[in-house]
Order: sequence, then C-alpha cells, then structure tokens
Amino acid sequence: MSHPGNQPGTAASAASAASAASAASAGRATITLAGGCFWCQEAVFDRVRGVTDVQSGYANGHAQNPTYEQVCTGRTGHAEVVRLQFDDTVISLREILEIFFATHDPSQLNRQGNDVGTQYRSGIYYDTEAQGELARQMLKEMAEEGLYDGPITTEVAPLSNWSAAEAYHNDYYARNPNQGYCAAVVGPKVAKFRKTFVRFLKDG
Repeated sequence: MSHPGNQPGTAASAASAASAASAASAGRATITLAGGCFWCQEAVFDRVRGVTDVQSGYANGHAQNPTYEQVCTGRTGHAEVVRLQFDDTVISLREILEIFFATHDPSQLNRQGNDVGTQYRSGIYYDTEAQGELARQMLKEMAEEGLYDGPITTEVAPLSNWSAAEAYHNDYYARNPNQGYCAAVVGPKVAKFRKTFVRFLKDG
C-alpha cells in the first residue's frame, strides 16, 4: 500500500497484559487481528456494532516499538494489526472473526492483493487460550468446508510485543477516503462489509 512516509507520529507502546486487564470488566473483551493493511481492517471494524475501540499497531515481531518504516521492510517480524475492544454481550468473538475472514483472504500467504510481505500476513493474536481455541476451531471448520482454493494460512498465536502505530494512521480512511489506496482498496472492503453484514452495522 502507498502510505505517506516519514510523517511525525506518537507511537505509544502498550503492554498487552495491562490492556487485557483494563478490558476485563463485564461485557468487554479484546482481540488483535492481522489481515493485510491495517487501514482496511480499521475502516471495517470501526463500523461494527459492539466494537468500542479500534487501535492500529504492530504485533508478534521481535523488534521493540518499531516504526512504520521499519515494519514495512519486513525485517521486524511484526504484522500490521488492529487491536479491537468489543462488548461481547453485543457481538461475539465468533461473529467478529466471521467478519474478519469475509473481509480479507486468509489463503494468501504473507500478502493481501498487491500488498506483499510478512507484515501483511493473516493472523489472530489472542489474549486468552479460550480465544485461541475458538480461532483454531473456526479454521478447522473453514478447511473442512473447502471455502478456499488453497490452504488457509492464518497464524493463531498469543499476542506478543504489541505497540500502537503512529498517530497519523488513526482513522486514516475516515480522513482520506479519496486517497488513491483508500479509494481503490479500502473502500471496496468497507462496501463489502456493509452489504454482507448489515445486521452488524452501527447506527448512523
């Protein structure tokens, strides 16, 4: 994807354990998803009823607090991710993952369309083992149903080494809907979500 380079940002590192603990009150849960460009995932999940916060960031690599430019080299091991906070009395994790799988192609290894590199891999990074078990069960069901021509490549692992992305990535599609990549790639994904998951659209 064609992102602006060398823009100032305030990359805030957040400990995943602390984040999970803060969301532990009734009706609140978190999950971290990698499905290609995080602009796409953020734009979709910002519109999902029951999702209360979407934070773009980097996860499950070896570098500490990487910059966007570093992640784009593919040498940090990080994936571009969105960390979702959601009210699981309104929307379940299974429903969130159904939306996730419908709005990216989990059979593409280390890429989504023209976005190529390990940073664009498909991944589910969980806070609890129960979340991991559900993700693995869904992958098994999808494989048995033969929904894709090739094998499903989605990585399922505990969340590690999470850090928030630079501030200029926040609400990028909302602020730049006519930017080239947003219009050509993000917009159609949002439109597909709106058409396929009408029941999960936020009001307004």
